[in-house]
Amino acid sequence: MPNRALDTVVTSFIDDVTDALVGATEGLHGIDADQLGTDVTVEAFNLSVAMIDADERHTTDELEALIDAFGHRLPDTQLLMATPETLRGSTLVVGRRRWLHADSDLFGILTDADRREGTELAQGYYERALDIAHVVASLDVVPSEAELVAISALRSRLLVGIRDSRRNRPAPLPARDAGPDTIEADTNGPDTTIGTTSGPAPALAPEVPADPPPRPLEELLAELDELIGLDQVKSQVHLVADFLCVQRLRAERGLPIMDSSHHLVFTGNPGTGKTTVARLLAQIYRTLGVVDRGQLVETDRSGLVAGFVGQTAPLVRSRFDDADEGMLFIDEAYTLARGGENDFGREAIDQIVKLMEDRRDRVVLVVAGYPEEMEMFLSANPGLRSRFPTVIDFPDYSTGQLMAIIDSIGDRQRYELTDAARARFSGVLDAVPRVKGFGNARVARNLFEATVNRHASRVVRLGSPTDDDLVSLTSADVPDSVRATAREPHHGAEVTT
Repeated sequence: MPNRALDTVVTSFIDDVTDALVGATEGLHGIDADQLGTDVTVEAFNLSVAMIDADERHTTDELEALIDAFGHRLPDTQLLMATPETLRGSTLVVGRRRWLHADSDLFGILTDADRREGTELAQGYYERALDIAHVVASLDVVPSEAELVAISALRSRLLVGIRDSRRNRPAPLPARDAGPDTIEADTNGPDTTIGTTSGPAPALAPEVPADPPPRPLEELLAELDELIGLDQVKSQVHLVADFLCVQRLRAERGLPIMDSSHHLVFTGNPGTGKTTVARLLAQIYRTLGVVDRGQLVETDRSGLVAGFVGQTAPLVRSRFDDADEGMLFIDEAYTLARGGENDFGREAIDQIVKLMEDRRDRVVLVVAGYPEEMEMFLSANPGLRSRFPTVIDFPDYSTGQLMAIIDSIGDRQRYELTDAARARFSGVLDAVPRVKGFGNARVARNLFEATVNRHASRVVRLGSPTDDDLVSLTSADVPDSVRATAREPHHGAEVTT
């Protein structure tokens, strides 16, 4: 009996995308709605078979599902009378993964309509296409990395098209003023009490604010993709998200799933976006049902290690309590493994290992630090390394990426760099060695703040500065080196990389 999950999502793809195309082409001459339905069916087949071919395995479960979903829909092909044995190795499936890298004409019609009309028709294509991709991957007990990479590439390509259509839409017309006829009134008046006795109202217990609803996965991954640099980090997070999507689909259909750990190791220098990515990943875990709340609790050695016997274990438990149904992020986790055998950091590590097991379904743990030191941390307890199946390395930013960060800060703070100032910024950043401890985005932020301080000192002496004077940062404002920024008073501009 074939798995009917693919047939179900293919039906939704054909229905929803056909309706979207009918809406996108409404009013155009020469459009045959029946032909649109056929074209969408072929598109669904191309997507399904491309995903099956992504890892070149062509399993029996995958081919049976393909025959079940399309044999009756594409009667002119060989599918209706095919078997997995006759289909495997045929041109209907071999080499079809190339389709995933080609632009879709149907998707292009939808994004063009969205750009013109301000609609969201392409969003439906995106959601239904990802449904097909995830279901195909779920047909294997363990989805291959090639399948997860293919899903990530498909998602990224479609999201680029959706974002471009949103950016290039015509500006909306200004809202019409409601005018003087729109009146809001409280008919009871501010002091009227209905159905109560006189006297002060009883005090109400303060309400605990409810968690906001989970954010859509697409929105979270789009925010991740908009971060500067971190291409490999983004790819790994996409793989994690797609693996979880596939596992959830299998669980919903009563299929066996892998018993996997969600804990992570982040390695890299400071200022490379580790905390920012952890915050997004915590929300991704919530959206995909790994945890219920998705809050990020940050701590370090000082928040885990006490100064007296018997106090460290309760302190660690308290941090895990704070992170319950969310993510606990331990920065510079390797510092727990430093010191002698009597150091309380070892006690903290032992307690962490215990709680990782006891609360594995309630808390996701991320430990972060320098690569070599994190190796030492993972070796500090026999049960520690096996509980962290995934290590994500955060590389240092290039000078070009640091300049992009500086531009983003400048845009938010309404400052502009002259060409000479830009060249000087780049020169100062180029001169900083990319060694252990390099501060990355923090270096860029500190350099920008020092430049703003020097700019203020220069502009205040002008007497009557122009608007251009107030926003333009010149080469004279940029410090000679990053070391000089340590002597500048800072005003705490925010930066998120």
